[in-house]
Amino acid sequence: MMRRRDDKRLVNRGLLFGPDGRQITSYDKIHMFDANVGDGKTYQESASFTAGNAPVIAMIDDMPVGLSICYDLRFPHLYRQLARDGAKLLMVPAAFTAVSGRAHWHVLLRARAIETGCFIIAPAQFGTHADGRQTYGHSLIVNPWGEIIVEADDGDAVIAAMLDIDEVDRARRAIPSLQTNPVIGTTRLIK
Repeated sequence: MMRRRDDKRLVNRGLLFGPDGRQITSYDKIHMFDANVGDGKTYQESASFTAGNAPVIAMIDDMPVGLSICYDLRFPHLYRQLARDGAKLLMVPAAFTAVSGRAHWHVLLRARAIETGCFIIAPAQFGTHADGRQTYGHSLIVNPWGEIIVEADDGDAVIAAMLDIDEVDRARRAIPSLQTNPVIGTTRLIK
């Protein structure tokens, strides 16, 4: 959803609504999609939008939910921070291009689930848009072990799954990588 911040600059903003229909919070996309994925188009999101500057976790009932948008998916440090700060479910709404989606969508979502021990819900746009841009679709729900629970086919779809939140704790106990400091030290360059 495109919105203007208080300073009148455009942002790519996701809104989170609770079960009662009330808006809980919003998240402004941090990483701008400036790329050339080989589909004949050059993408320069930063030409029209300004980046957000803060990760967001919101509570839905007793569930801490980390928010992100599309290209954020390529930045694992964001998801690690959300998980270390308590998120157990990560939302990743996206409009991946058809080219990058076929190549990277599944593997990146599964990797973020494995790295964080979180469930991931990733609704995704599918089809050809007014400007000719093609998006991949394939909305997914992924469990903390990186297994795809449910996936939408091409076209319009609604997907749903029952989530056992205890799977988060089991995955994090099995592989406790979130308990370690992500910075090891200064990399030595050997020439």
